Amino acid sequence: MDDQTPSTELRGNTQGDRGARGPRLREIPLRLIIPNLITVLAICAGLTGIRLAFENRYELAVAMVLAAAFLDGIDGRVARMMKATSKFGAQMDSLADIINFGVAPALVLYVFVLDQARSLGWIAALIYAIAAGLRLARFNVMDERETKAPWQSEFFVGVPAPAGAALVMLPIYLGFLGVAPVGVFAYASTAYTVVIGYLLVSRLPVWSGKSETSHIRRDLVLPMILGVVLYVALLMSFTWEVLVVSVLLYLCSLPFGARNWHRRYGTLTIGEESAEKGLSEIDRGV
Repeated sequence: MDDQTPSTELRGNTQGDRGARGPRLREIPLRLIIPNLITVLAICAGLTGIRLAFENRYELAVAMVLAAAFLDGIDGRVARMMKATSKFGAQMDSLADIINFGVAPALVLYVFVLDQARSLGWIAALIYAIAAGLRLARFNVMDERETKAPWQSEFFVGVPAPAGAALVMLPIYLGFLGVAPVGVFAYASTAYTVVIGYLLVSRLPVWSGKSETSHIRRDLVLPMILGVVLYVALLMSFTWEVLVVSVLLYLCSLPFGARNWHRRYGTLTIGEESAEKGLSEIDRGV
């Protein structure tokens, strides 16, 4: 018994020392941090865009908002590529989304042109920001489902928030091309902002381009790459003209997505009719 006493006391002292030092901090791999850093940079860019707008540095403000949207769009892909997805990262990404796709574009647009429409302009900015939040909430609900409908890999329900952020700033692009942000243009921009907010929360089928069944013929791969290079080169040289054309082309493409959905499922929108036929996994009322 006496021989065992020192070892027992030693173990007790060792445990006491560990308790005094506290729990050992768990090390986190660097690859888990990189996607979160991208998300934080996106938030910083979006908020900086708001500040630049209040300082009347509109071109830099729009550039920062677009940069925030780009960073916010790639952080999730980077996380999946590096196998660094986490619940914390998902929550951070949701926070960044509402700032970069909802609040920042609305405020920059308001400072540039919507304030000329007085209270109506502010109401339009509020509608767009709230619509972006609702759109993101609906997306998160659908994305967390264990069982997803087959069409979810090919269609969005409503215009996605990143595209909405680029679309809603069309009046700013036009302003940079010489359209004065006053009078009729301000009220037209107010109505346009409300329309984009509606497209975000609508049940319009919007082609996503993410379907695994979408393929490109081998002989068209190199021309497509050259086309992307040409687009980027034109974007760098004629930024606002290219953005205006891109927005108009995107808006013109929306009816084609709805027509494609109608041919497959017989409805013009993704709504209750589709749910009753088992084609939709959307919660009723969401």
